[in-house]
Amino acid sequence: MGVRVTSGRSLLAAMIGVGMAFGAQAASVPDLGPLPPIKVNKAKAELGKRLFFDKRLSGDAGIACGTCHDPKQGWTQNKPLSDGYPGNGHFRNAPTLVNVAHKKVWNHDGRIGTSLNDMTREMITEDYIMNMDMRIMQERVKQDPVYLKMFKDAGYGEPSNGKVRKAIPEYLKSLTSRNAPFDTGKMSGAAKKGLKLFKGKAGCIQCHNGPLVSDGKAHNTGVPENFDVFLNPNNHQAFIAFAMFQGIENYMNLKRDPGFYNVTLDPADVGKFMTPSLRELKYTAPYMHNGMLKTLNDVVAFYNAGGGKDSKKSPLLKPLGLSNSEQKDLVAFLLSLSGDQLTTAKHVWQKPYPAEYAAIKNWKNVRN
Repeated sequence: MGVRVTSGRSLLAAMIGVGMAFGAQAASVPDLGPLPPIKVNKAKAELGKRLFFDKRLSGDAGIACGTCHDPKQGWTQNKPLSDGYPGNGHFRNAPTLVNVAHKKVWNHDGRIGTSLNDMTREMITEDYIMNMDMRIMQERVKQDPVYLKMFKDAGYGEPSNGKVRKAIPEYLKSLTSRNAPFDTGKMSGAAKKGLKLFKGKAGCIQCHNGPLVSDGKAHNTGVPENFDVFLNPNNHQAFIAFAMFQGIENYMNLKRDPGFYNVTLDPADVGKFMTPSLRELKYTAPYMHNGMLKTLNDVVAFYNAGGGKDSKKSPLLKPLGLSNSEQKDLVAFLLSLSGDQLTTAKHVWQKPYPAEYAAIKNWKNVRN
């Protein structure tokens, strides 16, 4: 989880695989705290919710956004590597979408840092994810009378792909942590001791800080590769599609995820991944960008040992020296960062969708 060092910084790739932890808390490091409120437009969010769980937004209408970001699985998938578009897999673990609207950078490699609108577009259009041509998506949405009314009620007017990319992010704003013991002040004794370790001996707060418990930066902590990415043809073809589109050199011979290198093209950044938020960890196992650590106990032990083996791993990572009881206290604190599961109708669309579109009697007379 973290690592003790003499530099006064700490490199704690805590809990999910990319944090850093190097020493006691420095004055310049933001403290932990509650998430700031986000104003949500109810009508637009309700529209976004229906779109999020609608399989018709994928090319073959086989999967929805909610397929890989399942509310019952912490808004992720409880498997090392996420599912992909039918016919292939994926090469990374699906991150939770709880608190995603509070982020400024998205994807494990940090390749999108502009807006959730752009993030939504990528997830819908990438051929190994939802494989949708947005022109077709627009026409599908316009053929559904429920959508026509919902777009109008939301103030969007006629449906369009651009408005879909606005409505889904508006809905995602509603997915925020609620009633976590850390936020309510109802932490157990063990969790309180774990918080002290988090800020002190373990040094986790150096990279896991602020309301999201993340510095939003990229670090290499030696997370082992998940070779299912390269040995399973379904996963590998998704990796190839990604790497080819991103212009990564020699991608057919790669046997590791390049990570932040994809953004900078600096060889020093190979194997770096964005520090994950530590909120809602209770529901989001397995951990790391590739799901290589099954439990929080495994993650704490991993960083207590100084992280993994990697030629590009930060030299600041050292064994942390936590006792078994201290590791348990640290896990207790991490669990206190998880609140209510967002699985009710308030957050999940539970009404049925049309089984198919009604046939158009005279399509020659139809106008957009």
